[in-house]
Amino acid sequence: MADSKFERHRQPWRQDEIQKLHTLAKKGMALKAIAKALTRSEESVKDRAKEDGLSIAKLR
Repeated sequence: MADSKFERHRQPWRQDEIQKLHTLAKKGMALKAIAKALTRSEESVKDRAKEDGLSIAKLR
């Protein structure tokens, strides 16, 4: 049974997703909003941002 929320679980990041992550992070967008925009978990977004040395606003 596939849960649609996790259908992208452990999927590799594509270049366009990485660029979008960088753009949204630089605009000061909150983690939750970035995760939703990229259809990725907050954990995944946080890990990728850390890998790339990005800081993401921790706004709720």
